[in-house]
Amino acid sequence: MAQTEEKSEFFPSIADVVDKTHTGNEDISARPLEEIESLCMQCGEQGVTRMMLTSIPFFREVIVMSFRCEHCGHSNNEIQSAGKIRSEGTMYTVKVLNRGDLDRQLIRSEACSINIPEFQLVLPPSRGQLTTVEGLLRDIVADLSVQQPLRRIQDENAYTKIQEIIDGLKEIIADDEDEDEGKDKREKRELSNEDPVTRAITITLDDPSGNSFLEFVGSMSDLKWNMRTYERSLEQNRQLGLAPPAENAEENAADEAEQGSGGVNEEVLEFPGICSRCGRPLITRMKKVSIPYFKDTLIMSTNCENCGYRDNEIKSGSAISEHGKKITLKVEDRDDLSRDILKSDTSGLSIPEIDLVLHPGTLGGRFTTLEGILDQVYEELTEKVFNAGDSGVVDVDDRAEFQEFLRKLKQVKNAEIPFTLILDDPLANSHIQNLYAPDPDPNMEIVTYERTWQQNEDLGLNDMNVESYGGDDTKDGGTES
Repeated sequence: MAQTEEKSEFFPSIADVVDKTHTGNEDISARPLEEIESLCMQCGEQGVTRMMLTSIPFFREVIVMSFRCEHCGHSNNEIQSAGKIRSEGTMYTVKVLNRGDLDRQLIRSEACSINIPEFQLVLPPSRGQLTTVEGLLRDIVADLSVQQPLRRIQDENAYTKIQEIIDGLKEIIADDEDEDEGKDKREKRELSNEDPVTRAITITLDDPSGNSFLEFVGSMSDLKWNMRTYERSLEQNRQLGLAPPAENAEENAADEAEQGSGGVNEEVLEFPGICSRCGRPLITRMKKVSIPYFKDTLIMSTNCENCGYRDNEIKSGSAISEHGKKITLKVEDRDDLSRDILKSDTSGLSIPEIDLVLHPGTLGGRFTTLEGILDQVYEELTEKVFNAGDSGVVDVDDRAEFQEFLRKLKQVKNAEIPFTLILDDPLANSHIQNLYAPDPDPNMEIVTYERTWQQNEDLGLNDMNVESYGGDDTKDGGTES
């Protein structure tokens, strides 16, 4: 408790800093800002650097610094993290769809890179910055415009491409550079936060140190905002000063291989076998994969170079779960079709809206996307059931009914209609990607349940005994003697 109070005393919230600033206290020691004379690198005179210790809501403690020289007018600002480097890197993604998204607060550390894929624009790590999305876009426009007159003379092709980026960003921030500034300001005041931007963009912040932040609206379930964490690579740890630098390229490669063979599970095992179709020798490859927010799994792939036979299967690499798991996903648009899905060979799959039910064992174990598994179901039913000769659908009424079912299934796999996907796995070895991880997914419900006696019997768990082997052997030996 004492540590918390001491922490809040040194790093007050921004609101408290503003209140103290507006009190007009003449005592310099009571001011929330620290002022230090600093050398101006532009004119060589003395300027003033102001530092403020504050805390960002839902983020952490930071140091905000601002420099200004009264002699030449040069100014600069920077932000540094006052906390420790996180154990994992962070990646923030936000979709800018309306003008309200331009007001999101953005904190960029000196290790953060920014990507705007719509313009194929990547900003390398630079100085720390506390701004908004609109402020970031304006800074990009200003930086790119500095050398444009020179580029127009030296490299017209580069000038044209960069000018397209500048014009596109100006359209988004509604910066038309009209000669009548008063008219421009009046037009901007008429725009509301709900008005759409002229061009939707995606901004991604990738920070290996985990010290950057992109504001969400309302709560972390914001549909246009996403955050995920990842494990840093050895090279990223070296860039942050967390690992010693390699003396030469060979040592660097050896360290990378050592790290890959450890927790990242990069080793691929190969087993010789015989092809079930042509009888020729083939190789089955197996790799252990760790799925985020789930468990370790084994992926096996078989490929015959002689006859082209292919097969892949996935198995759980962990212990048998004590409970079963039922996952219910409400699919509303095509974005949901890109979710990763792991369907084990003990899981059933059903879509109630079209009366589709796949019993456990159907399709085997599969690790793909939701769109991929629906395409596979559609192909299996179309090729192997509908056109299977003597085993196909012969009756006219049954054929028409089955054609209607395939039409609905095609609508489902293209996300033309909303539907519900249910995975019921007694061993809890199935998984659907959570797009909001580590927060709960509003469109997905996960329920655990006790397996029935019949389910345990089908899985061979009722007669399984994995305890007290040594005790039983001793007991039996004593009885016989």
